[in-house]
Amino acid sequence: MSTPRLQLAHITKRYPSVVANSDVSLVVQPGETHAVLGENGAGKSTLMKVIYGSVKPDEGSVLFDGQPVHIRNPQEARALGISMVFQHFSLFDTLTVAENVWLGLDKSLTLEQVTHRITAKAREYGVDVDPSRPVHTLSVGEMQRVEIIRALLTHPKLLILDEPTSVLTPQAVERLFVVLRKLASEGCSILYISHKLHEIRELCTACTVMRAGKVTGTTDPRSESNASLSRLMIGAEPPQLEHHARTPGEVVLRVQGLVLQREDQFGVDLDGISFEVRAGEVVGIAGVSGNGQRELLFALSGEDQRAAAPMVQMDGKPVGRFGPAHRRHLGLHFVPEERLGRGAVPGLGLARNLLLTRTDAVSRSGWIDTGALRRQAAAIIQRFNVKAGGPDAAAKSLSGGNLQKFIVGREIDANPRLLIVSQPTWGVDVGASAQIRGAILALRDAGCAVLVVSEELEELFEISDRLHVMAKGRLSPSVDRARATVSQVGEWMSGLWKEEVPLGALGAPTPALPQWGREQVLEGKNDQA
Repeated sequence: MSTPRLQLAHITKRYPSVVANSDVSLVVQPGETHAVLGENGAGKSTLMKVIYGSVKPDEGSVLFDGQPVHIRNPQEARALGISMVFQHFSLFDTLTVAENVWLGLDKSLTLEQVTHRITAKAREYGVDVDPSRPVHTLSVGEMQRVEIIRALLTHPKLLILDEPTSVLTPQAVERLFVVLRKLASEGCSILYISHKLHEIRELCTACTVMRAGKVTGTTDPRSESNASLSRLMIGAEPPQLEHHARTPGEVVLRVQGLVLQREDQFGVDLDGISFEVRAGEVVGIAGVSGNGQRELLFALSGEDQRAAAPMVQMDGKPVGRFGPAHRRHLGLHFVPEERLGRGAVPGLGLARNLLLTRTDAVSRSGWIDTGALRRQAAAIIQRFNVKAGGPDAAAKSLSGGNLQKFIVGREIDANPRLLIVSQPTWGVDVGASAQIRGAILALRDAGCAVLVVSEELEELFEISDRLHVMAKGRLSPSVDRARATVSQVGEWMSGLWKEEVPLGALGAPTPALPQWGREQVLEGKNDQA
């Protein structure tokens, strides 16, 4: 046997409210793709941060290439040859892609050289990255690509990937796997965290299972099934969702000829977007990130109020000019794709984070009933099985999946008339994913209209009644879930669909926008449109 690339012995990390890692030992060989599997809050991300120097362990030792090391910070980790792609991205919003990548590389390189290297690496691995774009203009999926490219440019000996495919399309995942197999064949070791069990079985040659901060076993995932891996991870198989066919009710959300000019040079123009969501149905929107989903969600949530009022309607009422608070008053609740920063304030407790979208505990005179607020947060924590240190636990202290459960639970608990969710199960384990999807279906069965924007095709096929695809700022006709195919949706992701589709085959055709409206709005004359 060759010298292990990485050896962890008896790693323990304690926090005031939880022991994140307890006596964890792990061995990774050169050229091995090693999965670390566990439900949300099992301690996987904390363990990876220990390896990368972001977190200092309370006990235990680390050996790298057979030598004892004390990694005090990520800079020392990179010097050893360790790179990491975080689940929650470590990018500066106000800097460009190239500037962000430059920060983690050899300072002898110029920004121009780094830009050329990014372009070359992106072309080599088929990853679409524009080095000149400011990070704040990127979608979550595009930020994920930047993180991956930044890690690849360091030529790592050990590459740590924390949920790297959570917001990538199936085609992009296939390309990433080609990259990872090539790296492994060249001797690079890969530590791979994912809740997608089929990915672990396809890619990884070894697997360490964690539960409640402890290692509970190791296995070769290639000899396991999804069901057996689920049992190892959560002690049971996730419950099967029951998706009952039902006749939807009246139209709750109608988007009619929505045309919006992008606000910056890197955005996407919305070009004649039209669709409906009815009470008691889930409508899914698929597509590669960066094709206008961000702009559409901003227009629907009220963060972008430039649309002509009739272009966005709720229960027949024009709301295109209304802000988020006014739309919430009408029953629209929204779960954004960015958990930290938009979905929750990192430094605030969970109870205080309720105030972002809920005013149940606020009196008419403006006084906050803190007791009621804490009880409300505690009820959501219990109902959605959120692992947290209580209602006052800071949002940033939760694992990504548990924070997602709390945010989704916060909006579902409001009993919305219309729920819009972006990437509902990003980075969430199989048990929690089933719980969130089940809650969405229960809300739909109770008569709520639900719009889900996701890059997880499996998820959309599981919970949607109808599907659209977004490509280049345009929206495809709707297709009934029972008649849709993965190949068809994949083809539509390239914008290859017919504008008019026969009724009965794929649902209602997309209404066309009058030409005068399209031209006026794209010229920026929004008020006249």
